[in-house]
Amino acid sequence: MRSSKTYWRAIRRYFLFFTAIALLPLALVYLVTNEQIYKIKGFEFVNDTKIPIIPDDSIQTLSQSDMLMVEQRMDKRRKHLAEKCSEHGLDSAGNDSWHKPNPWEFLVNHKYHIIWCNVFKAASSSWMYNFNILAGYTPEFLKKTNEVPLVLARKRYPRVTLEELQEAQNDSITFIIARHPFERLLSAYRDKFMYAVPHSFHDKLGSKIVRTYRKKHKVDRHTPRYPTFAEFVTWLLDEIHRNNFIDMHLVPASKFCTPCLINFDIIIKFETLEHDQVYLIDKARLKHIIAPEWRNSGKGKNTLDLLQAFYSQLTRKQLDGLYEYYKYDFEVFNYNAAPYFSIAKKNEEETPNAS
Repeated sequence: MRSSKTYWRAIRRYFLFFTAIALLPLALVYLVTNEQIYKIKGFEFVNDTKIPIIPDDSIQTLSQSDMLMVEQRMDKRRKHLAEKCSEHGLDSAGNDSWHKPNPWEFLVNHKYHIIWCNVFKAASSSWMYNFNILAGYTPEFLKKTNEVPLVLARKRYPRVTLEELQEAQNDSITFIIARHPFERLLSAYRDKFMYAVPHSFHDKLGSKIVRTYRKKHKVDRHTPRYPTFAEFVTWLLDEIHRNNFIDMHLVPASKFCTPCLINFDIIIKFETLEHDQVYLIDKARLKHIIAPEWRNSGKGKNTLDLLQAFYSQLTRKQLDGLYEYYKYDFEVFNYNAAPYFSIAKKNEEETPNAS
């Protein structure tokens, strides 16, 4: 009797095993077909979430000649970066922050094979939104949520090691968005200090800067409660001189993303963002999923009048200090600082000093 039960138990196990093997291909076909059905209906599955597919008539494209023009522009930028990195010895690995590869700030999307180093105040809000879409968050959710976009992103894009980043780069497009260092600095100042959210970290920091660097005899009813641009720059230069931690919105992109030590396939510039990001989306084959975004473009947009108004508050000595700190950004991304020196104060006037 016992041998008979053992015999039928073995038969059942064999039956279930071979049935599972037989049904496996059907299950795979169902899963693939089911995903294709959702694509036909206008959705893409990402992390078990349905996100809308952009219809053909809404896709932004470049002409063949424009694509070629941007491609040539990218070749020149990569070549220029490589030459300047070599000229300044930034392509040699070392132990300091300028010569040590920094994969910490990269967002790696394995599904769509696209990698981005997020330079704050360089279209970062726009591309953080797109990377959250690629991570599976729906537009409706991103519109309603109060969570910080970077916090949401890091839930889906964990920090990677250098080895993990390099492995992912084998079949991915890696890109960075560069911006004129002085424009980026002013954008950060205006966004984080002039228009600081009440009681936020930057609002409290701004109050501390005012208490430390503002001369009491210069206070009148026209003096703003937030630090002036000159006070802010003096504080920043002091922080740099003391080798203190520098806010991620202010740190040089060449230090933040170490482009001399980590390869970038596409170097977008803020000044040519409109065409560059359409080119990137096309090259990454993401035209049906994401589109060029223009988020947080109000406070962060610096017109020539704004640049004139703010940088004319600084002395030549202050500009020298800023240029020294951002000089590698100027060099590797091919930006010019000369026009700013022409509008700085001609004479060394009194500037705020820490009391």
